[in-house]
Order: sequence, then structure tokens, then C-alpha cells
Amino acid sequence: MTLRAVKQMLETKPTIEGAGVKLQRAFGFGKTGEFDPFLLLDDFRNENPADYLAGFPWHPHRGIETITYVLAGEVEHGDSLGNKGRMTAGDVQWMTAGSGILHQEMPKGDEHGRMHGFQLWANLPASLKMTDPRYQDIPSAAIPEVTDDDGTRARIICGEFWGQRGPVEGVAADPSYVDVSVPPGKKRRIQIEIPRKAFAYVFAGTGTFRDASKPRAVLTEPAADPSAPVVYDAKNHSLVLFDRGDEIVVQAGPEGIRFLLVSGKPLEEPVAWYGPIVMNTQNELAVAMSELRDGSFIKHR
Repeated sequence: MTLRAVKQMLETKPTIEGAGVKLQRAFGFGKTGEFDPFLLLDDFRNENPADYLAGFPWHPHRGIETITYVLAGEVEHGDSLGNKGRMTAGDVQWMTAGSGILHQEMPKGDEHGRMHGFQLWANLPASLKMTDPRYQDIPSAAIPEVTDDDGTRARIICGEFWGQRGPVEGVAADPSYVDVSVPPGKKRRIQIEIPRKAFAYVFAGTGTFRDASKPRAVLTEPAADPSAPVVYDAKNHSLVLFDRGDEIVVQAGPEGIRFLLVSGKPLEEPVAWYGPIVMNTQNELAVAMSELRDGSFIKHR
């Protein structure tokens, strides 16, 4: 086994989206090659309803898939095809925008006003950019959860993990999306297939991800003194981008650590991106914008 090096560690940036929703962006609208096939990850977490109630009114998508995972509060959604629904704590919605869809997402806090969720964008290959839109709405009860002997828990949303398979199926990038919780002080080794791009997004607790399979200086541990205490430098709002290898190691800090572990097969295709529309060429983008203006954007009957 070769441990994946920590290629880069990033901190989220405050961002305003939709009609004024305040959120934290882990990555997006930039280094598409580093995260291929993923395009964007937003953490919308707030305890002040004024910062999220305006929501994400009607807007288009084409050429991508959006994955929404709710931890607290709820999100009501509707679209141009007449679909309506509501996601509550623990639920997932995997939307394939394909050839085009208009939809809205309106968050609402729990009884304490808290709202927390994530939205991940996954790119579609050129061959599926204009496929028919579809939804996979997954209730919390349908998401398998595994607890290992050391207390480590994993909720498997998509892909195979520890002998369980997540309920989301038929996604182009064959992604793995797992919500992992490691108890205080525990160390875990987690396998990831070598060809995949992979990252971890920490949203609770602290920990360190070893960045080399050989004993040498690493990003996350002091190298000068082997007996020095571990530095827990991956924390809430930290994104850890991994290099190649077939497993990662995470050492949980004194509070434990909880993170999203996401991986997928890179598409290695050109990306032309304007707002919520992601195509392969600038000409395809121009066509999409023209169709939005003349009312021919929606292809699915």
C-alpha cells in the first residue's frame, strides 16, 4: 500500500450566493484540473436565518450534477419539470442537470434556527452533457451507516465503502461520497483506488492526514522531534487535497474528527464554465446562453 501525499490544504472562503445566502466555499470557479471530475464544494452552515432564508431562487443548470447533503434544517426544491420536494436532516438529493433545468432551492432552519448542508458539483463528460435531467432523492433512512470496532462511523452516500454500497447509482464519474467520523485519538487507514482524484473536507473536530508513505518530513506532523506532540492542523473548514496513492491515514485529534471523503475518476476534458452552466467549449456556452434568452433552454419534455 502507498499512502497518498497531502498535495494541498485549503481553508474555505466566505461567499454570497443565490439571493444573499452566506456560505463557505471550499473550492470552485478555479482549479478544475486539481479536483476533476468535481467542480465546486459549498458549505452552507448558519444559525442566523437572515443569512440564508432568501435562498436560491429560480436559476438554470446544464452539463453538471449537483449533490446536496443536508445535516440540519431543511431545503424545499422545485423545478421547471414540475418536480417538488423537501430535504430534511440526513437526506441527499443527487440532481443530474444534463441538457438543462430551471430550479430553486429554499433553505429553512430547524427549531433553533440552524441550517447546515453541503452542495457538491460534479462535471458530466461531453457524451452526457445533453442527457435528460433526472433526480435521485435519498431519505436519510436509506443511507447505510457502518460503525467499526474502534467507533469510527461512515455514512455511505455513493460508492462502495467497508462492504456497503451507497444508494446513489448511475453517476458518470463513478464517485465515492462518504461522511466519516473518527473518535478522539484514533488513527484510521482508508483505501482509495489509485486512479481517482480524492479530497477530504473537515467540518467538525481536528486531525492530521499523514502526507507520505515513507518516514520523512510531512505537512501535518513536526519533523524535527519525533517525540513532539502531533499538530492537529486539519480543522473545521479545512479541505485536504490528496495526491496519488491507494490509501490515506487520518489521526483524529482530542475532539475526534468528522469529514466528507470524496473521490472520483477524472474526466480529463476541457471545461468551459459560466455560472451554473458547464460545457466543453465557449461556443457551447454561447449556445446555452442564447437558448436561455429565447426560451429554448429546456430540452426534456
